[in-house]
Amino acid sequence: MKVLLVNGGPHEKGCTYTALEEVAKTLQKNGVKTEIIWLGVQPIAGCIGCNVCLKTGKCFRNDIVNEFIEKSKTADGFVFGTPVHFASMSGALTSFMDRVFYGRGDLFKNKPACGVVSCRRGGASATFDQLNKYFSISNMPIVTSQYWNQVHGNTPDDVRKDEEGMQIMRTLGNNMAWLLKCIDVAKKNGVEYPQNESPIKTNFIR
Repeated sequence: MKVLLVNGGPHEKGCTYTALEEVAKTLQKNGVKTEIIWLGVQPIAGCIGCNVCLKTGKCFRNDIVNEFIEKSKTADGFVFGTPVHFASMSGALTSFMDRVFYGRGDLFKNKPACGVVSCRRGGASATFDQLNKYFSISNMPIVTSQYWNQVHGNTPDDVRKDEEGMQIMRTLGNNMAWLLKCIDVAKKNGVEYPQNESPIKTNFIR
């Protein structure tokens, strides 16, 4: 079993990384392999709805989005982390996730996921809600913790001093590992994934 963790912050080893690292350590203690992927500081373009990826399986912009999509094919779970920027996700992670999730329901369906938020003071809950919308529209079980998945601090050392926040990250890692193992046991014992109906798409004028 393997979980991909995405660091959507501008600092490779910053506050968001510190939270994700705590989740990763806990997953590893539970026998789950992990990889933390940093989006970097180069601009990530947003989705333009050209639908090329629906035909070819990858975005025409050959960047980290395509790299992540390829790795996602063999991943069992996901953790997406972001700092709070004006009570929302970082611009980089927003563009990244818009393109990653566009038209890829089959790739992520039934794979557990969760969001992790790092903030100095406020805006965490709004950002957390934004993250969860990607999972809830993609048939993904959302992994929870004992509180909303957030840490507070202005530096990595501050985050490490957030005892409740770090405990939340460890609980999140334990819960993710438990759910992955439950899914594995179910599959080995003949419990199949739900067979969903073909999607019905309507709009407000018909």
